[in-house]
Amino acid sequence: MFLRTKRIFLIDNLSSFKERLLAWGQQYETIVWLDSNNHNQSYSNFDGVLAVEEFTSIKTDSLNAFEKLKEYQTYTRDYIFGYLSYDVKNDVEKLNSNNYDNLHFSDVYFFQPQKLIFIKEGIVEFQYLRMIDDEIEDDFEDILGYNTQSTSSLETSEMKIRLRIHKDAYFSKVNKVIEHIHRGDIYEANFCQEFYIENATINPYETYKHLNRISQPPFATFFKNDDLYLLSATPERYIKKQGSKIISQPIKGTAKRFIDKIEDDKIAFDLARDEKERAENIMIVDLVRNDLSKTAKKGTVKVEELCKVYSFKQVHQLISTIVSEIDEDTHPVDVIKNTFPMGSMTGAPKVSAMQIIEELEETKRGLYSGTVGYFTPEGDFDFNVVIRSILYNETTKYVSYSVGGAITAKSIPEKEYEECLLKAKAMKYVLTNT
Repeated sequence: MFLRTKRIFLIDNLSSFKERLLAWGQQYETIVWLDSNNHNQSYSNFDGVLAVEEFTSIKTDSLNAFEKLKEYQTYTRDYIFGYLSYDVKNDVEKLNSNNYDNLHFSDVYFFQPQKLIFIKEGIVEFQYLRMIDDEIEDDFEDILGYNTQSTSSLETSEMKIRLRIHKDAYFSKVNKVIEHIHRGDIYEANFCQEFYIENATINPYETYKHLNRISQPPFATFFKNDDLYLLSATPERYIKKQGSKIISQPIKGTAKRFIDKIEDDKIAFDLARDEKERAENIMIVDLVRNDLSKTAKKGTVKVEELCKVYSFKQVHQLISTIVSEIDEDTHPVDVIKNTFPMGSMTGAPKVSAMQIIEELEETKRGLYSGTVGYFTPEGDFDFNVVIRSILYNETTKYVSYSVGGAITAKSIPEKEYEECLLKAKAMKYVLTNT
């Protein structure tokens, strides 16, 4: 296990420190920033964490991806941060990904950070590798006085957003999914579409700040590795390990927010009782229960919350919480492998749904509907679901954001399309108004 030096400092203004910390982190080639946005969520470990500067790393395609990650995590026995793209599904099942891709993220990337900074309830804890621990005090002083305007100078280009699948083609494809459902091939499929901008120049730091400010989700993420960026306002946790306990919290079911409180309360009330939305959620709960049972101790898979309404800045969501217990000798990477990709982004049955959406979607999902998170030295982990996110390749000047929805037998293509536009609203607004 790698040794880290720990130092604790007290701060007065949490939001100011967070902003300065992320701005200060922009100097590094590799960054993962995770922000809970002060949500009083179950199973939260911290208010924010910044991991920067590679010491060691792993970058690979989907071939034997989980075995390589298991080997890296076992050898390192330290904090490692990174992501699994959706296309790592090809390592779990006999599947492939041949759709168009202009983002060029690797399928798997994890790194062991030299510098780690955790924030929790007004306490900042620095954890630096021993070889650079003499930099802690100076870095803390630098962060306190950091000029956040220094990261705001990059000019952005005009944004012309295009759809990879146009409206009529979207209706046709959704109807094909419904045909598969009526034939009994699947019960539900998460069908996604891409919005994209070519020859785009954005300021990733400012774009993320704006997206986070108008969304304030519990699993916000800023990721940078060289010229590749993820700017995420995801509200969804994929999976977490806390000792022997495993927690999964799929989201299925969406309704828009209203300014008027009476209207807003009514639509949240209606969402909780909407048969179609609840059916979407319950089908995925059953899928997650099945996935967790592959590594769980017998009789320990339980549903803690079913179809509870959680309200965010842009939308109301139905979220369920499923938990299980695992044996001590179960490897943490095996838990992820047996649940990946997350059911909320595939459908049920999972393999059939993935085959069908691969045929109908026009774009390789890549990091979208994959996951970003971390492992601890003890083998615990926490991973989100990459949705409500902007992806950017600075070299190819390509900006992409995708949205999707669960298609069931009761789906109406026009309403599914409206739901996609609702989910895309924050990303579109940020890109055209930053």
